[in-house]
Amino acid sequence: MMPTTPPTATPTNLTYYWEDLAVGSTRELGSVQPTKEEILSFATQFDPQPFHVDEDAARASLFGGLCASGWHTCAMAMRLMVDNFLKDSTSLGSPGLESLKWLNPVFPGDTLTLHQTILESRAMNKRADVGLVRTSWDMVNQHGDKVLYMDGYGMFRRRHPALVAVESVER
Repeated sequence: MMPTTPPTATPTNLTYYWEDLAVGSTRELGSVQPTKEEILSFATQFDPQPFHVDEDAARASLFGGLCASGWHTCAMAMRLMVDNFLKDSTSLGSPGLESLKWLNPVFPGDTLTLHQTILESRAMNKRADVGLVRTSWDMVNQHGDKVLYMDGYGMFRRRHPALVAVESVER
């Protein structure tokens, strides 16, 4: 079960600014083990397809057993991102994803580990105090099989916005 603590980042305890997110850098963002009860609860509310909510139907499906909704897998990945990176960053949100793929089913008791890689980074043209970062996320199970791939953008505050504004004017 995931903890439900509120974000605690304030300007005095932030670790990651845009300048700290170097292209090519990688980071492991933790692991999670979804339970049968969590899979059923999420699917019952948000994705009640038979292979997510009915064990007999799931056994007869191409998955061969009860499996998590892809959206549940995304939600678990998001929680790992927030708990192990974003809450300690100057994240300003995201304009969206370029790619999202569910590559293998997630079963109760699987251990899922999330990895992040910074692909691109640039200052935003219209906001000199904000940088845009393109990131890929790979989630793998305990066997090393990829279960999720995402590629998308995040906006992060720059460390010295006043200096950035001056630099932009001088160019």
